[in-house]
Amino acid sequence: MSEAASTRTPLGLLQSLAPLLHQWLPKQRWFAGKGCAVAGFTPVSATELLPLTGPGPGLLHLLVRVRQRDMPARSADCYQLLIGVRETLPPALAPALIGHLTEGPLAGRTVYEGTRDPRLAGLLLERLRTPGSLGPLRFDRFDGAPAIPGELPARPLDAEQSNSSLVYGDAYILKLFRRIHPGPNPDLELPLALARAGCERVPVPVAWYETTAPEPFTLGVLQPFLPGSRDGWVLALEALSCGRPFLGEAHALGRVTAEVHTALADALPTVKLNGPRTEQLAAAMGGRLDAAAQAVPALVPYAPRLRSAFDAVAALGRRGRTWAAQRVHGDLHLGQILRGPQDTPWSVIDFEGEPARPLTERCRPQPAVRDVAGMLRSFDYAARTHRPWNPAWAERCRDAYCDGYAAAGGDDPREEPELLRAYETDKAVYEVVYEARHRPDWLPVPMAAIERLAALD
Repeated sequence: MSEAASTRTPLGLLQSLAPLLHQWLPKQRWFAGKGCAVAGFTPVSATELLPLTGPGPGLLHLLVRVRQRDMPARSADCYQLLIGVRETLPPALAPALIGHLTEGPLAGRTVYEGTRDPRLAGLLLERLRTPGSLGPLRFDRFDGAPAIPGELPARPLDAEQSNSSLVYGDAYILKLFRRIHPGPNPDLELPLALARAGCERVPVPVAWYETTAPEPFTLGVLQPFLPGSRDGWVLALEALSCGRPFLGEAHALGRVTAEVHTALADALPTVKLNGPRTEQLAAAMGGRLDAAAQAVPALVPYAPRLRSAFDAVAALGRRGRTWAAQRVHGDLHLGQILRGPQDTPWSVIDFEGEPARPLTERCRPQPAVRDVAGMLRSFDYAARTHRPWNPAWAERCRDAYCDGYAAAGGDDPREEPELLRAYETDKAVYEVVYEARHRPDWLPVPMAAIERLAALD
């Protein structure tokens, strides 16, 4: 082994990249630690998908823990990076630049965001075409999936926020998880379970890759791309701008949600929430409210009345009320449901759940009404984009959605008003914190819901 190759250990590579990553990483949209300075990095694994010192571009797959100042070391997040390496960067790839290395095993070379390079993005598809392992990485395919054609042109999808996606020839889309957590990612686990159960409302995973060392991480999922599809958010905004109702679509969305919930309950274990579990659920919601009120003082005047929604659920549990809990989508809103051209059936996507929540929480069985509450909040968001605000449009859509949900065999969520109010409140509190941090101009949207929900006491 050459001296250069012997220094290309995970630690050696990371030490040389660290000065550049300190500057580059916090600027990425999918970096979750904004507002807290990067203090250092710890390598988890480094895999050369293409040689880093050859004549052509190299590709380094890097898993790295990011330590941040004023945060405990145990809370260091793990990120997946795909680092391209070239002697010089072509002008077309200039926006992908990370920087130029002056020392270490790659001294004199240029590093950049590898997913922006069509040649390197194509390599990932080639790896997924044939199951197998490369170092700690393992590539796998769904049994019965058709063969993946080769040499499909690759392009990045710029709409992603918490992850990155690559589209291959309008045939497939590869979601790359950026901030990763140990254990199976629900965005692979749940669609696989639904596919095996014969549910046609969710695109079937075609292939995926993961790592098992030093911990199991799901890293990426390849699914069919739905060209020409538009999500429910876009369609709702079109209806609002044209002044037409959205009731038929909302009813259909309710049916789709109920069908997915029924399939998930059949495919995966369910549990009953008894008194102690119900009290734990309500206490967790109350804890999130306390933390949110500290972060966003505008919540403070409403907190006591909002808390009554959680207390009402806990009181029902103490009196012996139970609820069924199952695996759910976890972050359902209008943007997570797609419809293709010519009124093709709706498809549900993105089962990862709310990325800001711990993976253990996202994988925990919960009442199905959590997803319902997310959709009801989404209708409110859509109505708020219209000038003047159109709350009656949202209310009619909310009722049509619940009607569709009940018509497809789901329990009518309006018949569980205490639980529905608690989950709507919990979601609105989450939205307040998100908007205050990321989109202050949107803060009035969830605050209007907070005022309405507090008045229900």
